[in-house]
Amino acid sequence: MAVLNNIRKRSGLLIIIIGFALFAFLIPELFKSGFSINSNNVGEVNGTDIVGQEFMKKTAQLEKQSQQSQQGQPMSATQAMNSVWEQEVRSILVNEEIEKIGLGIGKEQLINVIKANPYFAQNPQFLNEAGTFDENKFKEFVKSIKNDPNQERWIQWQDFEKEVEKSAVEQLYYNMLKGGIYTTKAEGKFKHVLDTKKVDFDYVTVAFSTVNDDQVKVSDDEIMAYMKKNAKKYKSDFTRNVDYVFFENKPSKKDEKDLETQFYGYINGKVDGTDTIPSFKDIKVENVAEFVNKESETPFDSTYVAKNNLPIEFQEQLFNLTNGEVFGPYVNNGYQSLSRMMGRKSNASAKASHILLAYEGAQSSSATRTKEEAQALANSLLTQVKADANSFAALAQANSDDPGSKNNGGEYDNIAPGQMVPTFNDFVFNNSVGTVGVVETDYGFHVIKVLAKYDAVQLATITKKIEPSEQTIDENYNMASKFESDVTGKNFEEAAKNSKLTIVPATNLKASDEYVQGLGAQREIVRWAFSDETNTGDVKRFETAKGYVVATLKDINETGLLSMDIARQSVGSILKNEKKAEEIKKKMVGTTLENVAKATGGSVISINDVALGNPTITNIGSEPKVVGTAFGLEAGKTSGLVVGNSGVFMVKTKKVTNAPEIKDFSTLITQKQSQEANSAQSRAYQVLKDKADITDNRAKY
Repeated sequence: MAVLNNIRKRSGLLIIIIGFALFAFLIPELFKSGFSINSNNVGEVNGTDIVGQEFMKKTAQLEKQSQQSQQGQPMSATQAMNSVWEQEVRSILVNEEIEKIGLGIGKEQLINVIKANPYFAQNPQFLNEAGTFDENKFKEFVKSIKNDPNQERWIQWQDFEKEVEKSAVEQLYYNMLKGGIYTTKAEGKFKHVLDTKKVDFDYVTVAFSTVNDDQVKVSDDEIMAYMKKNAKKYKSDFTRNVDYVFFENKPSKKDEKDLETQFYGYINGKVDGTDTIPSFKDIKVENVAEFVNKESETPFDSTYVAKNNLPIEFQEQLFNLTNGEVFGPYVNNGYQSLSRMMGRKSNASAKASHILLAYEGAQSSSATRTKEEAQALANSLLTQVKADANSFAALAQANSDDPGSKNNGGEYDNIAPGQMVPTFNDFVFNNSVGTVGVVETDYGFHVIKVLAKYDAVQLATITKKIEPSEQTIDENYNMASKFESDVTGKNFEEAAKNSKLTIVPATNLKASDEYVQGLGAQREIVRWAFSDETNTGDVKRFETAKGYVVATLKDINETGLLSMDIARQSVGSILKNEKKAEEIKKKMVGTTLENVAKATGGSVISINDVALGNPTITNIGSEPKVVGTAFGLEAGKTSGLVVGNSGVFMVKTKKVTNAPEIKDFSTLITQKQSQEANSAQSRAYQVLKDKADITDNRAKY
């Protein structure tokens, strides 16, 4: 039983076997995730229900696991929901296929899978005297759970075994898919041709960008007709477009002034004009840290800070304070601040340039010179630097083996004591500005020049974030509520314009989305937009952590195609280019490249060694139609006008170089088969998903 408890605590380790997505151990209580659990179905896949209650339990478990994990950012509730949805859909579709072919594993195979897990394989309780896994001990362990009066543990173990078996069978299915991949010699030969057959050609082009967009018009009807004609390419989930006005809770001028007045109290010895406190400058040095930690939102920082690390706007004032002097109040990065000088330290940081001469065997070195040669070169460069101090930067760029500094003259600024290796550090901080010399480190020999020494200051700073007051938040709420009332049943755009408010569009929202453009995680707005009770033109106010949102549902897209806002950018660009091509063709008069170049004010450009499998034209990009045309012409022949991706072309083929003859295609076959096998799982799943009848009700959650 103790082992079972450990398994429950460390269930994450079991994922190692074959990517278990374990929901095996039922959590006694439901974890709070912002969802309400009900019996409604979250969706349906080929007639199989995804039951809401079980789905939300798994979502809560996954969210909880991610919060306890030490790796990466914890999942939000919506991210967990979408992850579980994908797992459920995949599981249903894959298991349909598994049932069709009757795939499964026996008890002995199940034990082999379980014992492959390091937790079981390395657990002393299951090891024999030779230190190897003992199946009999493992079976006794399982038998003890089965005979335990507490049958809840046995139920949990059975659930665990079911999940392991399910994952193992799925892995067998995926391995069968990979094993079914076969690459023929003809495919290997074709890959060889794609990689090595090349063409040299000349061309003239007129880019689509030479025709202004306002010279060609594309209607929404034309865009929709094009998408319907190419429906598979422009398939999309149902989407919603929302417009909103954001009433941000930000501090008013009065809020800023009130906090500034409070900070003057730290100078004058009064807070809110009544309570008497010691003036910040009069507090004893030994009590300053305690005072700052009590009054400030950021704790006392005892480190010494270089001038260039102080707030830019107040660098001079802060750095030049005398000991005990106070500066402020001043606003820095949204905080009201008040600083007191605590102390100053000389030579707290330095600036130096160096030239590293590495040698074979030195740390991180790829140099081939000997240690003696490196030292001799360092001494030679030192002589040159002493003869001409201005030559250091050029010598560093030409000779230094330090890639991090050679291109800026070997310079390192704001070097802190102890930052560099000891001998380098000692030379910089133990010598005066202007000193030049050679030191040896584990990395090689360094020619070093000390450029500057910097003082640093220690400041005690009281800070408080400038926040909106309750009164400001109430006023903002009233503004949002009034706008919601004024705009309901009216034109949202006109009402916002009349109120001098800015409308922000949130386009192409999907039912599974969590984030709304410009607002961050706002699942509530997405759910509202997809609610059956929400109609186009409806308005609603939402409260967020940073203010209030008044939103209107602008558009409902249930065509199964891209929303028009998105399509205008992608499809609209294609249709515009088609129309631009017709205008460009009228200008490209002539039957030779020279004639067309003269007519269009262009030039004839040559390009060589373009591979059949990589139809890219230098400085233009991918142009498969153009390159394909060049391959299809005989040497010396000129094409007609070709509409490419970036413009209209005319090409003249100079030479086609066929792929060299080879007898062994095994390497190419292996490469292609490996690529195909690695993608077999995802491609097979995508096909199953595309063919499936899926009902998605996540918008309700």
